[in-house]
Amino acid sequence: MKSSVSVCIVLFAANVFLLEGSSHLHSRKSSKFATVWGFSWQNCGKQDPAQLKTLHISPDPITIPGQLTADASGTTSVELVSPLSVNVTLEKEIAGLWVKIPCLEEIGSCHYPDICDLLNQLIPPGQDCPEPLHTYGLPCHCPFKAGDYSLPTSDIDIPEVELPGWLTNGNYKVQGVLGSSDKELGCLKISFSLHSSM
Repeated sequence: MKSSVSVCIVLFAANVFLLEGSSHLHSRKSSKFATVWGFSWQNCGKQDPAQLKTLHISPDPITIPGQLTADASGTTSVELVSPLSVNVTLEKEIAGLWVKIPCLEEIGSCHYPDICDLLNQLIPPGQDCPEPLHTYGLPCHCPFKAGDYSLPTSDIDIPEVELPGWLTNGNYKVQGVLGSSDKELGCLKISFSLHSSM
């Protein structure tokens, strides 16, 4: 999945904030500066055909806007084809309890019926894939062939992101489940702390 790993990392790790969110954020209040602390991840579908093997991100904390360094590797034993759904569950820690955040304006605990269509909307077919995928010749559209994939250590510029007003400071957990035809293909859990200053 040379790019499938990268795409799934971005989709899961960012809770689709940067991808799905980017096309719906124009009217939202802009965050001038944000930091993400304590980013961690784990696979949650031990027998799933698509698995993230490694993901290293630095520095900690990550500043937005800013730059991070990342490398990743993963594998899929099946071809990932449209329709490729993602079910995201976003939880925030409130008074020691984890509370599920509902799907608001396509961000939060949402179901995305086909990320292949979303990728085509965000990166029109025929347009170069974004960096660092383009540099390493990694595709960014479905289908993604079965195989082992890796993203070498890369510097990634993070632009200023307009965070929704309800995404307040605190501790968060995200679970993303990748599926097709009611079959789970992959599952990833992410945790992080967010602090933003408007």
